[in-house]
Order: sequence, then structure tokens, then C-alpha cells
Amino acid sequence: MKNKILTVLCILFGLMMVNSGLNKFFNYMPMPEMSEEMLQIMGGFMTIKWILPLVAIVEIIGGILIAIPKTRALGALVILPVMVGIFVHHLVHDISGIGIALVLFGINIWAIVANWNKYLPMMKNEK
Repeated sequence: MKNKILTVLCILFGLMMVNSGLNKFFNYMPMPEMSEEMLQIMGGFMTIKWILPLVAIVEIIGGILIAIPKTRALGALVILPVMVGIFVHHLVHDISGIGIALVLFGINIWAIVANWNKYLPMMKNEK
């Protein structure tokens, strides 16, 4: 039962990440009202021209990988740095969005914990 719940949550999580990544390229979702601080932050991201396309590509690839059960372990690791960034951003700059960030971060951590045995061979210290 837990596995089925995790699968459904990971598919939804993956779709949200793919949607977010595609939106960075095609701008099809309206931007919410932003404070002056948020406008400055977004301006900084726009100045560094490579950062948003890189985040978008990681979101798309990680979202696809985490939605597929066979590649979920890899997808959970690929998307983890983006999720940490999203969580910290909302914690520091936009506390109103911390709820959804926390839920998504929790799903990501659950996917990592559920696939922990797949990471163990990478951590073995063979001589």
C-alpha cells in the first residue's frame, strides 16, 4: 500500500517538476505578484542567463525520472538539489509558499529513503 501511495505521489511530483521546468522555457503560466525583494532576486537570475535554463533542464529530467518507478532512485537524487533550493528560497524569501515546498521536499525525501538499498553499492568502501 505504501508503495502505491509513493508511486502516485512521485508521478504527481514528477508532473509538477516537468511543468515547472517547461514553464521556464515557454512562460505559459502567469507570474504571481512579487515583492520588490522578489523582483530583485528574479532580476539576478535573469542576469545570470544560464541558471534558469539549467534549473529547468534538471526539473524536467528529474521529474521524468522520479515519475517512472524503475528510475525513481536516480530521479530523486537528480531533483534533490533543486528541491533544497526551492525549500530554502521559500524559507528565507517567500514564507507563504513554504507549505507546498515542504510537502514536495517530503515526497522527495520519502522517495530517497524508500530506495536507500539502491544507493548502498555506491557507498561501499571496497579496496
